[in-house]
Amino acid sequence: MFVLDDLLFRPFVGIVDALHTMALDELYDIESLEDELKENQLLYELGERSEAEYQRRKAELEEELEIAREVHERLSSGRIEVKS
Repeated sequence: MFVLDDLLFRPFVGIVDALHTMALDELYDIESLEDELKENQLLYELGERSEAEYQRRKAELEEELEIAREVHERLSSGRIEVKS
């Protein structure tokens, strides 16, 4: 009975785990957030973005970047927990 469970259940869990990791990698993409920070700075320097808008967007992006780095740290250490 347990052998059958292992044969049917373990591959499914492995696939779900791989999909979960890929989704987190895409959702919390550090490189794209860093690119958005650079773009925000550039738009401000070119005068296409006001200082208030620049500061607001910069704060948002820095917060998202901090969360993304934490998620990637947890992914690499295997400490990601799925809560419902």
